[in-house]
Amino acid sequence: MIGKKRKSSFVEWFLQPFTDKRGNGHQPDYVLLAAVALLLFFGLIFLSSASSTLAFYKHQDTYRFVKQQITHGLLPGLVLFYLAIRINYDHYRKLSWLALFGSFGLLLLVFFTSLSGDYSAQSWIILGGFSFQPAELVKLFLIIFLAAWFEKQGEDMKNLKKTTIPFIFIMGIISFLIIKQPDIGTLSIIGLTALAMYYLAGAKLTHLWSILSAGALAFLLMVKAAPYRMNRITAWLNPDVDPQGIGWQIKQSLIAVGSGGWLGLGLGSSRQKSYLPQPANDSIFAVIAEEIGFLFTFAFIILFIILIHRGFQIARKSNDNFAKLLASGIITWMALQIFINVGGILKLMPLTGVPLPFISLGGTNLVVTLIAMGVLANISKFTSKR
Repeated sequence: MIGKKRKSSFVEWFLQPFTDKRGNGHQPDYVLLAAVALLLFFGLIFLSSASSTLAFYKHQDTYRFVKQQITHGLLPGLVLFYLAIRINYDHYRKLSWLALFGSFGLLLLVFFTSLSGDYSAQSWIILGGFSFQPAELVKLFLIIFLAAWFEKQGEDMKNLKKTTIPFIFIMGIISFLIIKQPDIGTLSIIGLTALAMYYLAGAKLTHLWSILSAGALAFLLMVKAAPYRMNRITAWLNPDVDPQGIGWQIKQSLIAVGSGGWLGLGLGSSRQKSYLPQPANDSIFAVIAEEIGFLFTFAFIILFIILIHRGFQIARKSNDNFAKLLASGIITWMALQIFINVGGILKLMPLTGVPLPFISLGGTNLVVTLIAMGVLANISKFTSKR
């Protein structure tokens, strides 16, 4: 019948985020999507190799951890990634305060409930057979809040009472709750990302430097208060001080990286994964470097560089300050986490125990990372084409 609106098919509905339709923006950044897809693909391959020995030793199943990564991280992550591409990023602006209070609530749950489980660090919540790390969600929630709040502040970004003091207060609460877990690696990522967003939003430089100076002083006090933190600094500066103790991980990581040579020992042929602490988690980059060598590891790092570059391009081309800050916060978080993980393995900085995005074993980290990439892809649909 003439004038009757044709119902869209399921295929058209499913493909809508990737097609150019009026009111829904243009196509998303396909280079970003391709980088994410390749990182997920190689992540499963590298995880399979790095975790095989430990998985067989603990569970008599070589692929136990890969299966866990797929069921607890990849599959739910892809579903949420798709939904994040479909949801217009502007909706998050309305939920920004909920994101902030949700961050407080998640961090408090591990202390005021019996859900924290039997972990060495009090940073997990267990519900039935499902466990997750609240601090991973806080990374994204805080970025959403700060992007909306900083945009709203406008010219008041330089005002000490209206912006700087409330910002310090909010970050102080979150920092205290994460320090109590303790998770200094995650705190460093959250803190530096927040400061980058604070700067990009137009903060007064004297306020920024004052906060950085106070943060550096607080870090030194934390190191002095906890011997294990000082041990990490000592191991970084001189692993030979105690090669069988505090220097063990960095020594074994450097041996793994050096053993790879130009072309590597071959997938599945790592020798150091039997000696490295957390070969499927914090130390997975060392196993990758040993197995595929310098040339292919460099090519693999290029994938991360492409991802980061596209993220900052999306931020630059975004048409409103909320989108710019949201995209900048997400990609700064990714860049920091990649650098801190790889830098720790290569002895460029102290080891902090943060996972390598897309690669390390960890369902929560992978799910939240994919949600963030979905949000970034949605922002890319509304960027200018200049």
